[in-house]
Amino acid sequence: MDLSKIETELQDIETFLARPDAYNDASFPAKSKRANLLREILEVNTKISQNESNLKEAEELANDPELGEIAREDIKTLKAEITTNKAKLEELLIPRDPEDDKPAIIEIRAGAGGDEASLFAGELYRMYLKYAENHSLKSELISQNANEAGGMKEVIFKVSGDNAYGQLKFEGGVHRVQRVPVTESQGRIHTSTATVAVLPEASEQDLEIKPEDLRIDIYRSGGHGGQGVNTTDSAVRITHLPTGIVVAMQDERSQQQNRIKAMNILRSRLLEKKKEEELKNASEARKSLIGTGDRSEKIRTYNFPQDRVTDHRIHYSRSNIPAVMDGDIDDIVMELIKNERALTNSL
Repeated sequence: MDLSKIETELQDIETFLARPDAYNDASFPAKSKRANLLREILEVNTKISQNESNLKEAEELANDPELGEIAREDIKTLKAEITTNKAKLEELLIPRDPEDDKPAIIEIRAGAGGDEASLFAGELYRMYLKYAENHSLKSELISQNANEAGGMKEVIFKVSGDNAYGQLKFEGGVHRVQRVPVTESQGRIHTSTATVAVLPEASEQDLEIKPEDLRIDIYRSGGHGGQGVNTTDSAVRITHLPTGIVVAMQDERSQQQNRIKAMNILRSRLLEKKKEEELKNASEARKSLIGTGDRSEKIRTYNFPQDRVTDHRIHYSRSNIPAVMDGDIDDIVMELIKNERALTNSL
């Protein structure tokens, strides 16, 4: 670890952050977070140096007739602290995906299985809301399409906060549920699916969208809604002509609000498409970090009769499905992150 480079980089960032107009710069949030990371690296490294110095002194006093017992206790404590801080420093020095701190746009859609699939999609939505709540992340509903059975045909929402995308980026793919539906009179186990897409929220700085590449249609909102929703031309449909990607938004009463939300979704989908194209040219080892990138890839099975959840990418299984569906997926998330780090270090 080259401390001089870290110190120099921190000084440069702090000089930028001290400028009166720094807050207005689009790079301010990223640079501020980078400065906090560099400060933490230097602080942990300083703690290690201090502990090693104190350990040396304690070892010299270990055989002292008066202070030896206290010194030996200090040695145990200091060695444990050094081990902990070295592990923390190693983790801090692991290169992070610059998109990890971005908000995550999550799209859940019912797959095969009719009403049971839509009910499962709704349960996945609740699972992620509970996970976000448990981790002090903010969730914001963007659009939803519920069905009469009480489930979700489609729901799109945003999760923002510290490392939001970094925590949830591995949730994308096909989630499969195996259970006896409440409508099943013969007790047979059914298999249903829901697809999850997780996109980092793209900013205008991430990619340029030319106005001439867009076709914007305005129409009257349909379906269920509050007073006034179906009486004004507030719904917006944006088509990106070069790619054919279409985003429609009608949940807000204001046409402008629907347009802003639709553009945010479009921008994030275009960024995902760009990443998928780059992934095609990546090495097999790099591809394995996030799977094939194919939304049809089955990533996880929720087997209710056997009370088992299995993530097929890392061959990890656990029990207690009720807790999982209540947002307790920390162990699965951590295993996926550990797998990413191990693969990154092996490249």
